[in-house]
Amino acid sequence: MNITVIGTGYVGLVTGTCLADMGNNVICVDIDEEKVNRMRQGKVPIYEPNLEELFHKNISGDRLHFTTNLKEAIKEATIIFLALPTPQGEDGSADLSYVETVAHDLGKMIADYKIIINKSTVPVGTSDRVKKIVSSHTNVEFDVVSNPEFLREGFAVKDFMEPQRIIIGSKSEKAKKLLSKLYKPFVSVKRPIIFMDEKSSELTKYASNTFLATKITFMNEIANLCEKIGADVDMVRMGMGSDARIGNRFLFPGIGYGGSCFPKDVNALVKSSEDANYDFKILKSVLNINQKQKKSLIPKVNRYFNNNLSGKKIAIWGLAFKPNTDDIREAPAIDVINELLLKDNVEIAAYDPEAMPNMKRIYGDKIQFANSAYDALKDADCLLICTEWSEFTSPGFRKMKAFMKAPVIFDGRNIFDLEVMASNGFYYESVGRKIVKL
Repeated sequence: MNITVIGTGYVGLVTGTCLADMGNNVICVDIDEEKVNRMRQGKVPIYEPNLEELFHKNISGDRLHFTTNLKEAIKEATIIFLALPTPQGEDGSADLSYVETVAHDLGKMIADYKIIINKSTVPVGTSDRVKKIVSSHTNVEFDVVSNPEFLREGFAVKDFMEPQRIIIGSKSEKAKKLLSKLYKPFVSVKRPIIFMDEKSSELTKYASNTFLATKITFMNEIANLCEKIGADVDMVRMGMGSDARIGNRFLFPGIGYGGSCFPKDVNALVKSSEDANYDFKILKSVLNINQKQKKSLIPKVNRYFNNNLSGKKIAIWGLAFKPNTDDIREAPAIDVINELLLKDNVEIAAYDPEAMPNMKRIYGDKIQFANSAYDALKDADCLLICTEWSEFTSPGFRKMKAFMKAPVIFDGRNIFDLEVMASNGFYYESVGRKIVKL
């Protein structure tokens, strides 16, 4: 099939590349001419495992193309994906200005039947809004479909190629037939296409993400309670997760969730609920609790140093909001660093395998960016762990102690075993577990 993907961000680029890998002819459109030129030269603008290999393969196979010319890009396409930014507005709502602008453009340009697909996360009713805008400019037949993405950063290629389910919101039999054909290579008995109306599809995406955010937040609250009463959150987590009704995923406590999806989607659903005169109390609590959880390491550090961090050097491992991505949007490390920078005369040395260039744009020379995880530890009074990169999980503890001024770790992701830390002579505070003392 001939497909156009408008927007070459995280969702658009993965979508376009993976569809091209199934033999489709895909044209990706972006208004950033410099970015388009770089992609034409084979340069992938985002870090995502396994994406670069597919990207080069399909450019070489003449199935994946890039342009800034929207009119030319949609001329031969039957299916048009909108993978556009929907940033959070000041009131928490999703900003649909990019989607609406492109809808106006498409209405003026389409000359034959098109399926226009909202791939980005958009508020309930967006399909109707797009349909109304396009209709205001043309009498040509078209359909607007909701087809939300469920891609995890760090696993996006796998998630697209092997989806747990594909959600398609459309009342059009013509659109459903074409999209069934498009997605046939990706589905099986265990990976179905689920058809529903557009509004239900749009809400399904928000409901899924906000439920997972709630599950994470609940577990963080359990971990905080464990610290108060002397229980072990690892034991609680295993006991809960063995219940098939609950499952063992998203039960790992830490210093809060971040990224481009969960924070934005929780805020957007709260705002949509308010617009519908519904007070979504549990999601408001999720927002408040998560914001506090992001800073939850700081009181532990203050307590250990008797509220005197002056002259202290603090090492930080992990800046991305999660491992296997360079994405720092809403990353807890930002909240941690901002709190530490409020202290007088605190030195921060940070390391992350992928996210340091993005973090440098925020902090410049306000903090040090180390060349390696061990480099960040030189003369450090303590280490804070904010992201659970796999390379952090099995370090040389003897080497760490040799670099550090004191063997003190505050672990926001519970990556180390308590007995291992005790046997290696570290002071170790994690989340929801007992403190290992020197």
